[in-house]
This record gives sequence, structure tokens and C-alpha cells, in this order.
Amino acid sequence: MKIKRFLKWSALAILLILFAWFEFAYWTSTNDCDQKAGAPTHPMKAIRYCEYGPPDEVLKLEQVEKPVPNDNQILVRVRAVSLRFYDGGMLQGGIGRLIFGLRKPKNTTPGSDFSGTVETVGSNVAEFKPGDEVFGVRAGALAEYICVTASRAVVSKPGNVTFEQAASIPTALTALQGLRDTGHVKAGQKVLIYGASGGVGTFAVQIAKAFGAEVTGVCSTKNVDLVRSIGADYVIDYTKEDYTKSDQRYDVIYDLVNNRSFAERRRVLKPGGICVLAGVGGSGMHKETLFNMAGALTASLRSKFAKEKFVMFGVDINKKDLGILRDLTESGKIVPALTKTYPVTETAAAYTYLETGHASGKIAITIE
Repeated sequence: MKIKRFLKWSALAILLILFAWFEFAYWTSTNDCDQKAGAPTHPMKAIRYCEYGPPDEVLKLEQVEKPVPNDNQILVRVRAVSLRFYDGGMLQGGIGRLIFGLRKPKNTTPGSDFSGTVETVGSNVAEFKPGDEVFGVRAGALAEYICVTASRAVVSKPGNVTFEQAASIPTALTALQGLRDTGHVKAGQKVLIYGASGGVGTFAVQIAKAFGAEVTGVCSTKNVDLVRSIGADYVIDYTKEDYTKSDQRYDVIYDLVNNRSFAERRRVLKPGGICVLAGVGGSGMHKETLFNMAGALTASLRSKFAKEKFVMFGVDINKKDLGILRDLTESGKIVPALTKTYPVTETAAAYTYLETGHASGKIAITIE
């Protein structure tokens, strides 16, 4: 009896401590919007959001202080920013509050994938010089200027694409690392890309082709021509045909949707094949999102007892792989499928479109 009472009160104490911690963390969660400041001395334009909510309510174009690079940084005049699938979720909060800030967003300027021109360089920077065109990843990119550490995720821009196209290239890190490092795609293999018309999917089709694979893309009717135009050998319209009931077998399934059962996908994998669990069906939070997330996790666990593997992975944002993507772009092996471009004054509209969950290709925002 004493042991049961001890365990009961211990559990209650732990719950109370966790509740108290959460309440403290929630009410102390704040951002720089709460700081009173005068007009910026060296103003620049930036998109900011101080609270969570719908894009047209929380996104504002404001004048803020222009940043100054340190000795190891470059100051980039941003020309374009592309949106990733999670950007909409950052605005709405939801479970993302655990990462972005419980009560208010910690980083008040959204965006991360950018392209632009080097304005100035720090005293320790030898790789870049003023006037160089670059692209990369840096939190808070939806601004006129950003400071980027030169040794991190920034490389020279391919000369054969626009700034808007270059800003979308970092999204391809998910496709490159998922196919190369997790799927171990090789020349001659049969690869199926489920969700082939989305931002990551359009890159995945082209990268798999660059590796020498035979690629089948799965998409809706309206996107068949797009997927075919970027090099897919075969295109399946999922509104007319169920790929899991086909007689075809694949070495690798690159799954950006995760709305099919473990057994259905396993059926169309070759013995020892790999299903790369790379997404949950587009951007934003929808009624099916949590179901798809649970399905991905369940499939990963079940595959530990099967010959066919279902593997989740995390993306490593690094300079080396950005350089590989630049080289693939310069050689013409990948072409960013940019389908919509918005001016910075219409940023809210860009986010609203992204959150539909059915955006084709990439979306870019230009900053003039």
C-alpha cells in the first residue's frame, strides 16, 4: 500500500511540475515586438509577424533596422525567397509552437530559402566579394537584407537561372538526401515519386533521373503535363489509377504523401526495396495531416520486422550539398519548377495559396 501511495503521489507531483513548467514557458514566451523602439536609423523593408494567426491578419511589411555583418558574415541584398511546406505552419502555430515559440513566435521574420547579391563582406571572408550572386538558407530571409555566415549554408548562384528559381533550390536538399542517403538510388533502378508535382517532388523526379533511375511520378490530372515535362518516364494520375494495385514493382518509393497503408506500399516494392517517408501530403495542417504523420511512424516501426524498409529521415542543411545542387542546376540536370511568383507586398497571398496544400512546384516572393 505504501508503494502504491508513493507512486501515485510521485506521478501527481511530476504532472504538477510539468504543468507549472509549461505555464511558465508559455507566459514568458515573447519576441522583440514587445520592445519599444524608435524609427530605425538605417531602415530596410521586412515581413514580420508578432502573433500566430492567418497570413492576412499577422503578416506585415514594416521598416526595421538594417543588419550589420560581423567579421565572418556577408551582408546579402535579398532578391527572392521561396516558401517551404512548413512555412504556413509556422504562422498558424499549432504543434509548431513547441519549436517556434509557445505563446508568440520567437523569430518574427519568416522565410529561410533565399537568393540575392552580396553587398558587403566581413574582414575574415575570402570566399565572397561584393556583387557576387548567391543562394542559401538563413532564418528570417523575408527581408531586404540579411547577414549570413559565409562558412555555412550559402553558395554561389547558378548563372543559368533567375533569382526566383535559385531561391527555390534549397528545397531540393530534401529530395537529394532522401534519394541518395536514405533510398540509395542507383542507375537502372525503378523509382516511384508519390507527390511528384509538389515543391520537393518536382526536384525528386529530376534528381532520381540524374542518378540514372527509371522514374514514375504520381500526381493529379492537372499536373500530369508538369511531371512529364521535368523528365518522368511514366506518370500515373492517381484520380484514375491506383499505383498500389499495379503489377509494377519498384526498388524505391519516395513518398511525400503517406496516405497509403503499409501493406499497400509494401506490395509494390521489390524484395528488399525501400520506401523513403519524406512528407505528409503538402503544406499546412489539414484534417488528414495527423493521420498521415501517424501512418508514416507506424510504417517505419512495422518495417523493422520486414525485408522491405520504410525509413524516415532528417534533412541536413549544409554547404556541400547546396554546392551539389548548384552544379546539377548549372549542368541542366535539374530545373526549378517555379509555378507562382508574388511581390513582397502580396506575401500574405503567397502563404494563403501555400496553405491550400495543393500547390504545384515552387512559390517565390520577390523583394524589390
